[in-house]
Amino acid sequence: MIFGNLSLCIHKFFTIFLYLLGGLAFQPAWSMDLPQLMQVLAQNKGGKTTFVERKYVAMLDEPVESSGELRFDPPYRLERRTLKPRTETLVLEKETLTLSQGKSSRTVSLTEYPEVGVLIESIRATLAGDQKTLERYYQISLSGTLTAWQLVLTPKNTQAIKLVKLIRLIGQKSLVSRVDVELTDGDMSIMTIAKP
Repeated sequence: MIFGNLSLCIHKFFTIFLYLLGGLAFQPAWSMDLPQLMQVLAQNKGGKTTFVERKYVAMLDEPVESSGELRFDPPYRLERRTLKPRTETLVLEKETLTLSQGKSSRTVSLTEYPEVGVLIESIRATLAGDQKTLERYYQISLSGTLTAWQLVLTPKNTQAIKLVKLIRLIGQKSLVSRVDVELTDGDMSIMTIAKP
């Protein structure tokens, strides 16, 4: 089935969080608060980078590794193009999510899946440095300094809580270098993002 498990699509788009690229903002390396981080992230101009993701699934003995490219075109377009082990593309354009594998493609509206919409909106809010929207959908915990920070997002939405336990983003300045997604079923993924 081309669209497969909706939670897998949600999981894949959370990895796009990592794609908070670029950002040439410089601030000293002391402790910061959420508004300061959001201000730095808001300077993101978008761009393209590569990723390697390892998914840890309870039913499998070893992690599943995939790699490819991530692209963000502010303010509405997010794209994840997996190149290995097989080609697959996920594109979010405004309120439309499209999954393509080979010659097959499936498009859905986020309004059909409100729990996905909440999660995707949080991605956009992070990319935009929109603290107000993030706080509406997530419990937020920030630690570290601008040169080594960790942002933990815990969903508030009842439907999202059923799928995602938490999302942990690790970064430096406006660059996200790692995203961990822990699902409620115990599965998780760790994605590392190359510097642009």
